Amino acid sequence: MHVRFIPMPQATNQEVPDQALVYDTAAGSAVAGPAFFASQDATPQSVSASTATGPTNPGPTITQHSVDELPGLLARDDGLTWVDIPTWDDEAQQVLADVFRFHPLAIRDCIERNQVPKIHVYPGYLFLVLHAPEAGKDGHVHYIELDQFVGPNYLVTVHGPINPAADPVVTTVEVESLLHRVESGRLEPSASYDLSHALASALSGRMRNFTARLTQDVWRLEQRVTAGHLGDPEQFLDEMFRARHGLLTVKTMAALSREVYARMAKIHIFGHDRGQFLVEDTVDQFDRLRAMADGQKDYLQGTIEFYQARTNTKMTIAAERLAVIAAVTLPITALSSILGVNFIVNDSTQYEPLAVSLVIMIIMSVALLIWAKRKGWW
Repeated sequence: MHVRFIPMPQATNQEVPDQALVYDTAAGSAVAGPAFFASQDATPQSVSASTATGPTNPGPTITQHSVDELPGLLARDDGLTWVDIPTWDDEAQQVLADVFRFHPLAIRDCIERNQVPKIHVYPGYLFLVLHAPEAGKDGHVHYIELDQFVGPNYLVTVHGPINPAADPVVTTVEVESLLHRVESGRLEPSASYDLSHALASALSGRMRNFTARLTQDVWRLEQRVTAGHLGDPEQFLDEMFRARHGLLTVKTMAALSREVYARMAKIHIFGHDRGQFLVEDTVDQFDRLRAMADGQKDYLQGTIEFYQARTNTKMTIAAERLAVIAAVTLPITALSSILGVNFIVNDSTQYEPLAVSLVIMIIMSVALLIWAKRKGWW
């Protein structure tokens, strides 16, 4: 478990919140007034997590702390407390239940895998579940879960259970990105939702990179189809459907995450100013990712249909040629089976009737071939 404290940026244009969350060290719980996130709204000129670009000064000094220091950190109003839980253990259970006093159902959701993203708003904080894609073997896509508890002056990130086949390192991609942005000065968070938005942006970037890798596969498959270099047809079709499955997975993840943030925007969970802007920006990111994945999936589906049409055409042509062969040989076979037992009998073979029969067979074959040619069958 990592306990970090991020000092507030030194800015003269930052408004002082009218309502600040007060951490009651005696009770060990967080108490806030109505619309507790709205009190963190800053003036439009304050630094935004989504607009800081270009060269920046070194970021604030992030300090590491022990779990025992958490009550004191949460009582401070000069920075943000970030608790990251890479793997679940008894200490994590104790911190979430006894120090933060989170709802038991939210803690249970951190222990168990969640199949879909979700948001639950509790008094004083919100609980958020998101998923990121990670490529596995044989076209399987792992769902990498990231849970967040977002309070007025703290952020708790919990990395949900993962498939044993997935590398545990892939669960820390978003938090490492956030840590790097803060330390490099590209992000100067003044509220907990700045950190949460940065995590969502990193997750959407991960989806975008995953979609880009799948797009490369789609282009390669499309080039093979148009060039006719298919190789093993069964393996080729399997590759196309694996790529389609990956794009469908990203589309589903982005669509579900978009609906979660749309709900947050609807209820103005982070207030009406900068916090609302960040939520709407996240909605836009997931909406565009959904459209990108859907567009690539449709493009791949067109490639699959083109491949299937070409294969079906070849099968139809082969069936027509087989039908021509059958039409030519069937009458000859019938005639030979009747006459053969009468004209070809050991030493008493009748050569003249046999020759006439062979001429008739040849004439029938030529006539049938001419007829099939006029019908356009070969």
